[in-house]
Amino acid sequence: MRRTKIVATVGPSSTSPEVLGALIDAGANVFRLNFSHGTHEEHRQRAETIRQLATEKGVSVGLLGDLQGPKIRLRNLPCDSIALKKGQAVCLDTDLDDGEGNENHVGVGYEPLPQSVNEGDILLLDDGLFRFKVLRVEGNKVYCVSESSGTLKSRKGINRLGGGLSAPALTEKDLEDIHCAAAIGLDYVAVSFPSNAGDIHYAREKLEAAGCFAQIVSKIERAEAVADNETLDAIILASDAVMVARGDLGVEIGDAHLIGLQKDLIKRSRMLNRVVITATQMMESMIASPIPTRAEVFDVANAVLDGTDAVMLSAETAAGEYPIDTVEAMARTCVGAEQYPKIRQSGYRLDRKFDSVGETIAMSAMYAANQLTGVKGLVALTETGRSALLMSRLSSGLPIYAMSRHASTCNKVALYRGVQPVQFAFVDNETDLLDHAIAELRSRRYLATGDTVIVTFGEIGVHGKTNTMKIITLS
Repeated sequence: MRRTKIVATVGPSSTSPEVLGALIDAGANVFRLNFSHGTHEEHRQRAETIRQLATEKGVSVGLLGDLQGPKIRLRNLPCDSIALKKGQAVCLDTDLDDGEGNENHVGVGYEPLPQSVNEGDILLLDDGLFRFKVLRVEGNKVYCVSESSGTLKSRKGINRLGGGLSAPALTEKDLEDIHCAAAIGLDYVAVSFPSNAGDIHYAREKLEAAGCFAQIVSKIERAEAVADNETLDAIILASDAVMVARGDLGVEIGDAHLIGLQKDLIKRSRMLNRVVITATQMMESMIASPIPTRAEVFDVANAVLDGTDAVMLSAETAAGEYPIDTVEAMARTCVGAEQYPKIRQSGYRLDRKFDSVGETIAMSAMYAANQLTGVKGLVALTETGRSALLMSRLSSGLPIYAMSRHASTCNKVALYRGVQPVQFAFVDNETDLLDHAIAELRSRRYLATGDTVIVTFGEIGVHGKTNTMKIITLS
């Protein structure tokens, strides 16, 4: 059983029911709806199709809506692009509208830009493909010299080396998209470009006001977010999950610093009991190639070895020529990396004090499962998925079966590393509940006679009350 989960972005290449169904079969656990593209109706139809296909296939699949956020972009350029040469003078002007200007004078859709930069700053456009050095600022115009050559297209993002170009956490478009997320019933909503924990608290307030109680994924992509451990940990704790969004983050802090930061982010998130997704260009070459490069295979494998819950595909499945092959290749890579013995070893939290009975039970179950000879897996009977999440924060080669009567819980835990969601109907007494749970796992061929499992559960129908652990050998 593959433990690392796969997030696949839906787009023009993966909209049809046939392709979406094949992606589920290939191993996609969560589908990402990118609100930067497409209409609300298109997202609603795609979500409905995915839910229907998952039901037909008897699997639980999560839905993640990715808010566009306040990405700082160029306006639409004349003829949709301009040709740049190294040494060329370019003026970035916040007064220009879409389509205005020329190759030396382009518009920017971010009014505070002139107040946010200084002479000598380096601006990075299109994920760092183009470098502009700021020469001077006059009114609403920022005069630069290009240090790159090539064709710069409309609507490309702008970052400052070292960070510092910050905008409000949610745009007007994001607030509209939140209502769409509520109507669709998404399991996760990703918040783009948060600078601090306050941005996440604000987003949660707006989500709940719209009737959306999806889990929040913080996309770590600003230098300010990783400026110090206190800020970073506060963002992680304010979130339900974090995404190592390596595109904008790498542009702002530099690729060399991104390597260690990815490992640290994954480690910190797991220690703080949060889910973590690794994203951006993981199998980029498969947009146009049926096989990945060795470098891409190793990139995915290293994220798995670091302990990431999930790896994400963007344009590879949204607009690529080989979306199904890409998911299959990523699944094979994850399984291969998971065979490495070291990542099956648990770093027990023996020096840590637990602040809840539920976490104490979850950690006790993991310790017992990894130390008792012959255990085949863990079973978490859960209303919210919390017990399964806590168990999955420790490394182990054992499957964790999260059994819940709530489809929303099963869809949510589909993102957790090492957790297999199982939806089934609860019954009202402990003996029958355990019997029914074991029978369900037998029917799915997850367990067989003679297997030993560790089961955790609590008061039936009460959230957050896991307080019991049992060791059961199937007869």
